[in-house]
Formats: sequence, structure tokens, C-alpha cells
Amino acid sequence: MKRFLIYILKILVITVLIAVVLDGLYTAVFFKSQNRGKIETVVNSKPQNYDVVILGSSRANNHFVSEMFEEKGLKTFNYGMSGGHLFEASLMLKLMIERKYQIKNIILEADLNLSNDKEADGISAKFLPYIHNSEVIKEHFEPQANFTELYYVPFYRYVKFDGKIGFREICKILMNEKTNALDNQGYYPLVKHKNGNMKNNIVNLNPLPHNKYYEEIKAICKANKINFIAVMTPMCENVKGMNYFEKVKKKYPEIYNYENVVVENKYFSSCGHMNDTGAKIFTARILKDFFNK
Repeated sequence: MKRFLIYILKILVITVLIAVVLDGLYTAVFFKSQNRGKIETVVNSKPQNYDVVILGSSRANNHFVSEMFEEKGLKTFNYGMSGGHLFEASLMLKLMIERKYQIKNIILEADLNLSNDKEADGISAKFLPYIHNSEVIKEHFEPQANFTELYYVPFYRYVKFDGKIGFREICKILMNEKTNALDNQGYYPLVKHKNGNMKNNIVNLNPLPHNKYYEEIKAICKANKINFIAVMTPMCENVKGMNYFEKVKKKYPEIYNYENVVVENKYFSSCGHMNDTGAKIFTARILKDFFNK
């Protein structure tokens, strides 16, 4: 029995050591990543200066044409992340501040995601390789239910989120394989799809009376003297429950409502996402209203 217990103990020790070594190797590779996504680009960056930084979900990523800001002489990057929530937008801004970014204006797409204060697993996982090296990331994840395992169990986060930060991603980083996430100063243009979903129902959607991460972004901007511009972006003409945007305006009167600036279906790739033509019309309006020189 004693020999058996010693054998089991050896296996456990070896397993832990392998996990620790793999954790260190994977993390080291992620710290070399520069051209695959927006998160690692910020984490591994030096201080930057921006006139305009855009934050939000795909409805930021696909709706704000960075080049149009640049044409006005405004150094701009669109850090909107498809599938992301305000949880990730807040953390991105915290990382920028931690890395000494100088930012004059933040444009936050704040509409549908005001209805939740949850993390988006597929996006938030991409911050996890750096959780032991950034106090900001650690503190942001600390209230989450699975923080203990993610932080203290070596290699657990890489196994749990293998599809996002696992072996395949490691190989792509090592092969220096680029993505298009950083093209067009972060803006991702969409085209009109024949089979795009041009119907949407948000009747049961309600904004939270106090969205924690929205309030964090506001507070960070105020503390760092950044001009904060929160906007609601357009949806197509077939949406049911468009009074959601009125609900947002009642709870958050400082958010500018632009949901009806572009409405015709021909300007949309899907009901919640404008195509490139629609995005340019929308961006022109934002520039006119906030950056008209």
C-alpha cells in the first residue's frame, strides 16, 4: 500500500511539474505575439498616443471607419471586438491606461450589451495568458466564479479554453501567421450578404439599471481626463422592439442615440451590422457631430 501511495504521489508531482513547465512555455509564446489580435497587441505594446479610441462589440468593430477619422487628422484605432461585451471593453481600456496610453477621446458603442454584465468567454479567454503578469487583468477577473482555478491551477486556463489559447494558437503565433484583426486601423468592413439575417427581435431585451462595466469605463475616462462619447449604433428597419433604445436613453441619458441614422436594409449586412457603405454614412455623421473642425 505504501509503495502504491508513493507511486501515485510521484505521478501527481510529475503531472504538476509538467503543467507548470507548459504553462510557462505557452505564456512566453503569447508574450511574443504581436500581429494576431487586438488584445495581445495592447498587452505587448509600448505607450501610444491616440486622438480617438473606439471600444465595443462587433457593432463597434463593423460600424466605425477608422480611416475616415484619420483623414480628418485624428489618429484612431478601432478596438471593437466581435462577440465582446462591456466586460472586455472595460478591461481593454484598463490595459491601455496601465500601458501609459495617452487618449483624447473614447467612443464607446453602448447599446445591446448594456443588458448584461457578463464576460464573453470566447473573447475574455484571450486575456488569460497574461493573468499572472498584469495586476489589472488579475483584478478584473477576480470577482468571477472560476477565478481560483484560472489563476492558481497551472495550465488549467490553456486546457479549458484550448480552442482560443491552446496548442493551435501557439503554433500560429510561432509561425508568425497574421490575422486581419489589425487591418484598417481595427475596422472590419462587411459586405451585403444575400442570406444575411435581416430580422431581429429585441422585445424582451432590457438595459441593466447599473451596468458595472459601463460605469467603470466612464469612471476611467473621468479620472484620466478622456472625453467620453457613448453612442447607440443603427439597426435595420425590420427590428421588433426598437423601444429598447428609448429604455437605454431613460436609464443612461448621456448616451447619444444614433439607432435611426441608417435604417434601410440595403445598408446592412445583417440586421444588427451595417455593411461598409452604411458604416461610412454613420461614421460621417459621428465625425460631423463630434469632430467637425
